[in-house]
Amino acid sequence: MKHQLIDQTSIYLLKKQFTIRVLTRTCFDLVARKGKQILLIKVLEDANSINNEFAEEMRKMGNYFAASALIISDKAGTILADNVVYTRFGIYTLNFNTFRSCIENKMPFVRRTHAGLTANLIGDKLREIREKQGFSLSGLAKKIGVSSSMIKKYENSNAEVTVNRALRIYELFGGNVFRRIDVFSEKNYVFDADKGTFTKKYHDLGFEASRTRRVPFDIVAKREKEIIFTQVSDKPNPQSQSLARLINADNLIIFRKKKPKDIPSMTKEEFLDYEEANELIKFVKEF
Repeated sequence: MKHQLIDQTSIYLLKKQFTIRVLTRTCFDLVARKGKQILLIKVLEDANSINNEFAEEMRKMGNYFAASALIISDKAGTILADNVVYTRFGIYTLNFNTFRSCIENKMPFVRRTHAGLTANLIGDKLREIREKQGFSLSGLAKKIGVSSSMIKKYENSNAEVTVNRALRIYELFGGNVFRRIDVFSEKNYVFDADKGTFTKKYHDLGFEASRTRRVPFDIVAKREKEIIFTQVSDKPNPQSQSLARLINADNLIIFRKKKPKDIPSMTKEEFLDYEEANELIKFVKEF
């Protein structure tokens, strides 16, 4: 089932002119790019199977790549509904039909929260359309099944309403009175400072840097628009090189015994000797 969903998602994105990479044994299964838009997608049979370690790594990579992290799944215990946004450990979670609608710029406005299915009203827009269509506060209240004071509250506070009330409002005024959920919006997360030897050196050179797990490289570092994937290994992971090409990053190997061919590489001692970020960037770009 998972492989079928990966294939379905991949084929759809290719038809929409995205360039994609399918990865294995990583915290995301698909990386897709179209222009400046980058998507990091985890495909799961059941979204409840993801753990916080995977999710945190997806969020971290989203930060470094300026990418949108998403989970696509058919269910999360129960079947995921169309046009509803769920979350798992801070990552937007959708079924394929909802994902397809989002790619076509038809963003949903219903989300699953601890309170159940809810939607956020745009108060000013609700007032504007209500008055334009000639509804009084009491008239609209009667249609929806709430008090006039509640309608006034909706219009003054961009309130969250239950899906049943949202559907009644939608039948009267359409979707423009609801705040759409942009599942591709970038989220900035704060992660604990990493004090490893290599990340500390990157920090000294003016990079943001973190050790990584569940991705094809050991360290990710970023300085302005420059991103470097660093592997501490004698054998490069080809998935790292493929991913770097897609997102316009560079690769660096810090080898122990055997120097890899055709990829920027150096010993630990050579790396720690760098004193200027521009010198390191120049080195990795020579390849």
